[in-house]
Amino acid sequence: MSFLKTLFIMITSLITGLFADKSEVAKKPDFDVVAKQSLYDFKVKSLVGNKTVDLSKYKGKKVVILNVASKCGYTKQYADWEKFNKEHGDKVVVLGFPANNFGGQEPGTSEEIATFCSATYGVTFPMFEKVSVVGDDQAPIYKWLTSKHLNGWNDKAPTWNFCKYVVNEKGELTNFFASKILPTDPEFLTAVGI
Repeated sequence: MSFLKTLFIMITSLITGLFADKSEVAKKPDFDVVAKQSLYDFKVKSLVGNKTVDLSKYKGKKVVILNVASKCGYTKQYADWEKFNKEHGDKVVVLGFPANNFGGQEPGTSEEIATFCSATYGVTFPMFEKVSVVGDDQAPIYKWLTSKHLNGWNDKAPTWNFCKYVVNEKGELTNFFASKILPTDPEFLTAVGI
C-alpha cells in the first residue's frame, strides 16, 4: 500500500472516530434471525506463543470481544475489563484483539503488547494477535461481527478502540457497544445477564 493511501486511511479513521458516537448500543432483534456463521466457526492466533485457538472452546459461555489499543484515551479500560474478568470470568469470557486501525494507537509487536498489558494492567483474560477490525484487510472474525449477512442482524463496525461485541452461549452475536460503554454500565450488565 502506498504511503499516501496509508496516510489517507489513518486520517479518515481518525476523523470518523472523533465524530462517532462512542456510546452507541445495538441489540439483536427479538425475532429469529438467520446467521451463516457463529463464533464457534473461528480459529484465531494467541498473542503470546502464536498458538491456534479454536473459539468453540467457549461453547456454553457468554463472550465479550474487544478491539483494544495501548495508546488510546480508552486504554485505561483494560483495568475495568480485567476487574470484570476476575469477578465474572466463570460466566462471561473477555477476549481482547489488539488493532492499529484508529489513530495508529496500537503500533507494538505482539511481545510489546503482551508486556504492556501484563505489566501495566495485569491483564489475564485471553489476548489474540493484532488484527485489522475494519477495512480491506479486516480479520474474518470481525467480518462476521460486522456483516449482517453473516451474523444475521448487525452491521456496526468498530468506530474506535474498545468497542464491544457480546456473544451468547450458543455462539450468536447479541449486542454491540461502542467505546464509552463500560462493564459496569447497566445496559451492558443486562446484555450479559449479570
